[in-house]
Amino acid sequence: MRPSHRSTLFGLLLTLALMPAGAGAQSVLERTPNLAGGWVGTAGTAYFNFLHRFEHGDAPTRKVINFPTFLMGYTVGPVLLGVNYASNSDLVASYPNEWEPFARLGVPAGPVRLAFTGAYNNAAESVDGEASLRLGAGALALHGAARVFSKGYGEDESRVALGGGAVLTLHPNVAIAGDAVTLLDRETGEEVAWGAALQLRIPTTPHTLSLQASNTNTATLQGSSRGADVTRYGFEFTIPLTLSRFFGGGGGSAATATDQQEVVVTISDTGFTPSRLTISPGTTVTWVNQGQLAHTATAENGSFDSGLLQPGERWSRRFDQVGETPYFCTPHPFMRGAIVVTGGAR
Repeated sequence: MRPSHRSTLFGLLLTLALMPAGAGAQSVLERTPNLAGGWVGTAGTAYFNFLHRFEHGDAPTRKVINFPTFLMGYTVGPVLLGVNYASNSDLVASYPNEWEPFARLGVPAGPVRLAFTGAYNNAAESVDGEASLRLGAGALALHGAARVFSKGYGEDESRVALGGGAVLTLHPNVAIAGDAVTLLDRETGEEVAWGAALQLRIPTTPHTLSLQASNTNTATLQGSSRGADVTRYGFEFTIPLTLSRFFGGGGGSAATATDQQEVVVTISDTGFTPSRLTISPGTTVTWVNQGQLAHTATAENGSFDSGLLQPGERWSRRFDQVGETPYFCTPHPFMRGAIVVTGGAR
């Protein structure tokens, strides 16, 4: 390994070990085809993402070749633990099954999001690292990344890559994205890696879809840093599995607010907080959607229905009648809560 690259790699991994915790969830609408943008997911969520890119061969066979990368991961606090597996990799000759176990730590700070990734690429037998930055509080988000590989593409020397990109949000469910990544010392046959995508969120679901064009092969750090003289088209589909949906959310939370005129219930993509709220007659309850999906607060007895609340929206209702009213989210019926009105009016 070159001395300068060795010191860069050591510094990157040391920073990864010492950084404090904290990160938010993301979807493909917040990243580009070849840059993760600091994506770490939501704590307690398992992920299965699959990326498929296709190449069309020349005559006479005109064979369509598939280049899939599967990501399997689980988020613990601010850290995403995962593995990328590519079954048709061209990273190292005669080694098509490329594995990349990795850990990524995300550090949000307002409109700035930092992330640090440590990984091992079995095909290249390389310890890899990345420091990435996402900057953006509005419709436009800018991305940057620096990557270091101890044995780039299976060779006995380190490699360094730098990349940048942008995501432009056109609608809460639609964005366009593009990026470019280059090795600092490209060799013959190595092109600047690039990607362009139409990013889509499937309404009322946690799933997102990316329609892509790129000249890269796999989604690993090394695979997404080296381009080829060919354009591949494909898609990425994300499947987050919120475990509380299947195994419960630990009993939810309860709160009593019998001395307040107005109480706020926050909505996340996994439930209501507090899930059971006790209030006095005449109290106004306001639901605020702090998740990334649209949700409702719908009474089981039909007495109230907020309608779809988009991320950031709120809805209020005054409760005067004593009694308990269970409610749920219409698109996500595993999300349940209850309003309990007790005592006399103030």
